[in-house]
Amino acid sequence: MPLTISVFSDVICPWCYVGKRRLERALDQLGQRASTTIEWLPFELNPGMPEGGMARADYRARKFGAERAAELDVQMAELGAQEGIAFVFERMMRTPSTRRAHMLIAAASQHGRADPVVDALFRAYFEEGRDVGDPEVLREIGVAAGLERAVVDDALGSEPLRALVESIERQAGEMQVAGVPFFIVDRKWAVSGAQPTEQWVGALQTRQVG
Repeated sequence: MPLTISVFSDVICPWCYVGKRRLERALDQLGQRASTTIEWLPFELNPGMPEGGMARADYRARKFGAERAAELDVQMAELGAQEGIAFVFERMMRTPSTRRAHMLIAAASQHGRADPVVDALFRAYFEEGRDVGDPEVLREIGVAAGLERAVVDDALGSEPLRALVESIERQAGEMQVAGVPFFIVDRKWAVSGAQPTEQWVGALQTRQVG
């Protein structure tokens, strides 16, 4: 039976990257990946972030304290390694605004390329240390992920796409989505957080039986 999963996420959320990998592994184990539609929905962790972003060290120190931030990075790097993700926190210089990244994902959704773009954004930020708030970086990512250059250029300056992103984020607030990743399966039931692969397998098998 075809499956639709809507995912609220942000491209600078490490748990969202982990959650994506765990869900994909579950779908592969069940032989359902090809028949599953993944809908990527915007959720900005920092909606008030300046367009140019800010130094990551400053942002993390303000949010967690410098010592705690360093501890969290070490823990996440260890967890990521278990999931096949090579986090390079030491190379990540800026915490960007992700508004344009979500606009790019929205455009990619309209052209059937959302998943490759989302994956490329995660990889660029977390495994390559690139600034995914930089329009030129986003252009390179979008084109490399299979979008036409004109589509990418239009997306990054599109007021309708900006409005769409903001509208969906308001809907997330109305649905009381307070953190990401947040998954909605078949428009019926919700899964909050980066659940382990085995829990996804069990839940999706239950769906099949039901």
